[in-house]
Amino acid sequence: MRRNRNKSHQSPALNPILTATIESLDQEGRGVAHVDGKTIFIDGALPNEKVTFQSHRIKPSYEVANLVEVLKQSNQRVAPKCPHFGLCGGCKLQHMDANAQVAAKQRLLENDLWHIGKVKPENMLPPLYGPTWGYRHKARLSVKYVEKKQRVLVGFSEKATRYVADMNSCEVLTPAVSALIAPLQEMIIQLSIRDKLPQIELAVGEAVENKPVIVLILRIMDALNTNDGILLKAFADAHQVQIWTQTKGPDTIKPFWPEAAPALAYSLPEFGLNYPFKPNEFTQVNPQINQVMIRRAMQLLAPKQGENIADFFCGIGNFTLPIARSGAQVLGLEGLANLVDRANESATLNEINNVKFSVADLFKMTPESLTELGKFDKWLVDPPRDGAFELIKSLDESNSPQRIVYVSCNPATLARDAGVLVHEKGYKLAAAGVINMFPHTAHVESIALFELP
Repeated sequence: MRRNRNKSHQSPALNPILTATIESLDQEGRGVAHVDGKTIFIDGALPNEKVTFQSHRIKPSYEVANLVEVLKQSNQRVAPKCPHFGLCGGCKLQHMDANAQVAAKQRLLENDLWHIGKVKPENMLPPLYGPTWGYRHKARLSVKYVEKKQRVLVGFSEKATRYVADMNSCEVLTPAVSALIAPLQEMIIQLSIRDKLPQIELAVGEAVENKPVIVLILRIMDALNTNDGILLKAFADAHQVQIWTQTKGPDTIKPFWPEAAPALAYSLPEFGLNYPFKPNEFTQVNPQINQVMIRRAMQLLAPKQGENIADFFCGIGNFTLPIARSGAQVLGLEGLANLVDRANESATLNEINNVKFSVADLFKMTPESLTELGKFDKWLVDPPRDGAFELIKSLDESNSPQRIVYVSCNPATLARDAGVLVHEKGYKLAAAGVINMFPHTAHVESIALFELP
């Protein structure tokens, strides 16, 4: 019976429990089914499963539901490794075999390219894999002081809520960082500002003397007293981490303890490169897959000595410097001045002279401003989730490179931009494939190659 199914304001507990067969996964890792002509998104369900569900959000054309019971189980379903799975919102796909996750992401990429951009790659690239556990080297953890229970929670948000998950470990964080969650809870409860410390941003760099470099940025909303300082210093010394503080905006981030400590850095051994970075600066969260991703990007771009190549949204030069190792002349453009400063620092450190970095708002690109940059043989584009629409729209006969390698963290905006490149700018989509940068999450990283005929 479907009585009251269209009253979205009623209590979810009053909605009936219904049955559906799951057809696919959506961009958020939810199972997709159709019941009585409506699309149902069911959290926790997998393709080809027969399940019962109860909707908690009802709209005219779709419903969002929780899984009640699996009546017919997929052979892709596995036991989640993390004891906090289902409560913590950090991972959504631990109940799905890791290889099946990648295959589902590849299908999602293909579907978006076709349904949004109306394009099909001439070649689907083999997916790029990396470690599936303990891979995450950067994260933001929420902190909440629960006065009634006299406890401090440190972790990711609960699934579908803003509450902080009650957790004492994390299987996707590096083991050294996962082991800090419980001690952090015990230390913060002793601080005078335990109710004014909402967030900890963490970054892990490559090991120095066989010890990982770990920085914790504490977002503090009030001043530390003398005893707070003693507690933080003792924690940093005991766990061999660096404590930094942030009182307001990013410009207030500064080291607290120890006074002298190794800098964060990562390397690309294949290209003989080392990158120093600050803990709040953007770097890839999965350094192992980052190395594999750069190798593929270089294979697709095929930079050569004497070529003029542009790297748009270059960040700290993650792709720019490997391109420069080929002997090509490279221009890296990035919107954030602090990242350009860091890119220049890395170029100097690695003794690379055939590269130039500049600050540019690439979301305001025009055909005229693009042409002013000069003619490039090839492009590498690695935009944020919003994609590179204005940049792509600015292409014309005077400024179009022969080859574009596009690295994307959002298949929908990649598909949109691919549609423009193919249907308006005369490119062919020669190849595309996924990069499993974030195992056990619904996040889809991908790479595509566009060429002029």
